[in-house]
Amino acid sequence: MSASINWIDLFLQVVQRLPLTLGIILLSLLFSIIIGFLLAVIRINKIPFLAPIVRVYLSFIRSTPLLVQLFLVYFALPQLLLFIHIDINHFSRMFFVVLAFSFHTGAYLSEIIRAGYQSVDYDQIEAGLTVGLSYPRIMKDIIIPQALRNSIPNLTTQIIELVKDTSLAFTIGIIDMMGQVKLIIGNNYGLGMLEVYIVISLIYWMIALIIQGVFTAIHNKTEKPYQV
Repeated sequence: MSASINWIDLFLQVVQRLPLTLGIILLSLLFSIIIGFLLAVIRINKIPFLAPIVRVYLSFIRSTPLLVQLFLVYFALPQLLLFIHIDINHFSRMFFVVLAFSFHTGAYLSEIIRAGYQSVDYDQIEAGLTVGLSYPRIMKDIIIPQALRNSIPNLTTQIIELVKDTSLAFTIGIIDMMGQVKLIIGNNYGLGMLEVYIVISLIYWMIALIIQGVFTAIHNKTEKPYQV
């Protein structure tokens, strides 16, 4: 990289991989919400046999690095599935990245969902039952709106964590933004590392600020006395 840095060109080189990074984020978020909801339901209802398994799963996710979990999904899972004659070795790297991030983020989202549910005062549920509301109606009109509102700060933090987590996708060969950064540095024999990392840091920062701004606006809009 020359002594005179073309910041705009450098920015464009990195940001051209933004769609792939956003795709990983959105897909992982979608599946992690599904996983998190299912795990939260199991724990809230204390379903026999499943609830202890979920607790072990959550403990494992919280106690091991995401990078290790990604390698387990990418390298170990295909080998384990071969024992039951299921071959996923030909699946794309994108599949394994999304799977690993979904399992990881889903575990944390399940705790956020469960905490949001438990944050709703049970007196409000009893009041709904007293006036003749069905439990599905109570869930729809009382529990879910308040649980979501109460969960917004933690949900925002977790989504930003997911954005940062995607920077590990390059470790299994995905050329996302961080992978592009590694290529740029490699092609310039390590020169210009400072400039490249400044650019990628600013891009991640901007994404995080946008997410934080959107959820702050949602939270402020919904922050008002609740009426049944």
